[in-house]
Amino acid sequence: MSPSARRFFSNEDQEKIVNAILNAELDTSGEIRVHIETYCKADVLDRTAFLFKKLKMDQTELRNGVLFYLAVKSRKFAIIGDSGINKAVPANFWDDIKELMGKKFSENQFTEGLTVGILEAGKHLKKHFPHHSDDINELPDEISFDR
Repeated sequence: MSPSARRFFSNEDQEKIVNAILNAELDTSGEIRVHIETYCKADVLDRTAFLFKKLKMDQTELRNGVLFYLAVKSRKFAIIGDSGINKAVPANFWDDIKELMGKKFSENQFTEGLTVGILEAGKHLKKHFPHHSDDINELPDEISFDR
C-alpha cells in the first residue's frame, strides 16, 4: 500500500466519503465502492475496469455495483458501473456525474467531489434499483487503497 494514497484524505475526510456511501446505499440495492491509488500508469478506464473485477464488484446479484476510482498523484479518475446499471441509465449518466466531480476536483475539493458523485449516483440508483426489505450489503463500504 502506498502511504500517499492513504494519507491524501484525512481520517475525517475518509469518514465523510464512507458516510456518503452509506447514505447513497440507504434507498438502493446498488453497491458503491471507492478505490484510491497514488498513481495510475495505465489508461484510467482500463485500470478501473481491472479493479472492478479484482474487488469482485461484478459479482453482485443484480449487477448493480459502481466503482469510483481516483489516482491522486496522476490526477486521474473514473467511474464504472456494472452491466445492470448501464442497461438502465441514460448513455451520458456517468459523464454527467464525472463532470460534477471534475468541477470540485479542479478546485482541489476532492472529498466534496467524491461525496457529490457518490450521492448523485445513489439518487439515480434508487430509481432503477430500489431498496427491498431483504436486501443485503454485498460489498464492503470502506475505501480501498492501492497495495
